[in-house]
Amino acid sequence: MHRDRAVQSRSKARVRPVAAALAVGLVFSTPASAQGVTRTSGQPMSAIGWLNQPALEWIPGQSVALPPGASPAALPPGEPPVTRGILVPTVDVQPLGSTQIAAGLVPPNVSGLPRDLWVGSRPQDLVDLLSRVQVRHSPALQRLLYTLLLTEAYPPQASGPENTVLTERMVRLMDLGAADPVRALADLSEPTRAGDLDTDGSEAALKGLRDRFRLRFDAALLTGGEEQACTILTDLPRLSDDYRAQIFCAALLGDWDTAALIYDMAETLSLLDQADLQLLGRFLHPDLAEEENLLPPPTRPDPLTFHIYSAIGERLPTGHLPRVFANADLDDIAGWKAQIEAAERLTRSGALSPNQLLGLYTAQMPSASGGVWDRAEAVQRFDVALSAHDGAAVAAALPRVWEALTAEGLGVPFATLFAHRLAEIRLPAIAGAQTLAWQVQLLSPDYELAARTPPDNQPMTAFLAALAQGKPQTVPAPDARTRAIARGFAASGEALAQLVPEATRAQLSSGRLGEAILQAMIRFTAGLNGDTSALTESLATFRAVGLEDTARRAALQALILKRT
Repeated sequence: MHRDRAVQSRSKARVRPVAAALAVGLVFSTPASAQGVTRTSGQPMSAIGWLNQPALEWIPGQSVALPPGASPAALPPGEPPVTRGILVPTVDVQPLGSTQIAAGLVPPNVSGLPRDLWVGSRPQDLVDLLSRVQVRHSPALQRLLYTLLLTEAYPPQASGPENTVLTERMVRLMDLGAADPVRALADLSEPTRAGDLDTDGSEAALKGLRDRFRLRFDAALLTGGEEQACTILTDLPRLSDDYRAQIFCAALLGDWDTAALIYDMAETLSLLDQADLQLLGRFLHPDLAEEENLLPPPTRPDPLTFHIYSAIGERLPTGHLPRVFANADLDDIAGWKAQIEAAERLTRSGALSPNQLLGLYTAQMPSASGGVWDRAEAVQRFDVALSAHDGAAVAAALPRVWEALTAEGLGVPFATLFAHRLAEIRLPAIAGAQTLAWQVQLLSPDYELAARTPPDNQPMTAFLAALAQGKPQTVPAPDARTRAIARGFAASGEALAQLVPEATRAQLSSGRLGEAILQAMIRFTAGLNGDTSALTESLATFRAVGLEDTARRAALQALILKRT
């Protein structure tokens, strides 16, 4: 009985269908030969669908960096032109004598970023920037941040054995709710044999390994991979000095004698506080706890505490917890409402494919009204109208579903899901439905195609169409924000480089490309908050380093979603 209760979390059915490449527009594959390390077999790469796609598939609309002398005409058909004034370093370097691997899930030929992305920067500068950059209000920057976090890259040249930049990359992925990529990144970059821990026996190296294993362990607890993580910890006990984890893993893997021994030692020597001892005691002896009252819910549980509460039948709600906890509610056991709310949180941050959210929205008929039920009903009604090719019904349903989802920060996922089908429907000219449908298409990967057929001659419509084609400076700009955006697209070559801030040019010339991109992302956020100079400079920087697609999509989103 004890054993069945303790390991019940292993039998949960998880809702993780393979999805299309939608979350951040990248297509990833990480064969062992490409990474130089061996992946543990049998483990799912990610709930994010694009992590499971073939490595060399090209996605229209994804900008790439041109090497010196290359012509934009050589790009695949439909690819946005990339400035000839590219500033991306083209030499892939690694410090002499270094044994560091290029850690990441995305090869450079897919991400368009070199492996020496971080090499020239100081580790602490990168850690500070990675923790500061905000992408909540810009899905295009969110997508770019994922690219930076997941691309194969060497650590900074000045990086010590602790490798704080790799750790911070994993921390930021957890902040975004992307728990499965954290597991995959750890599988590719962390030791799997006892001998690996002895390569560098310094305390700093051990601390770095422990920090990253803690992140990997937390991610596994929330996504159903706790058995594999516990096996690693059992084989490499030095990876954690957390007695709770040692007790939990020993019990989970069936070694009850060891679990009881560590528990008794921790209790005798006061190595754990009373709340942890009480919780672990119920986990180890569920039959003795059946007559006891429910434990008081913790205020700030970590993933292990959360997981054990679930294992003893006292599941905690995740709505007030950090976003990454929402992964646990993708289980069927959580209930439909909790699943949808969790999927909305994760889709909003780019950690879950919009297709998975759509699958949950349409899984059942809403049994109530208000909140999440209204959103599910609006999506279902709109989906039915699209499937019937009923223009009048689509025009009637579109404003309601658009308002419901954009209020939740899901405007771009909505466009990713429905823009292509929406473009095939002839809408009646009523209540601005055609203009709204066109703006939805501008928020999708097919924005350049949509720009060729604007629905009216209004000044903002003309500006958006020109912006989507990379030439907003050719039409009048209606306001201060659009003027700042147009200035960021007005130049090319050397003139474009002069729009890039001097400090950023210095970063690029000294091999600090990743640092320069992060600074530009921070400047773009300042631009959204009213600093028009920062808006111009950030767009110019993106374009100068070959991120033309990011510049266009970020600007389109800033205008359309802000006005909505």
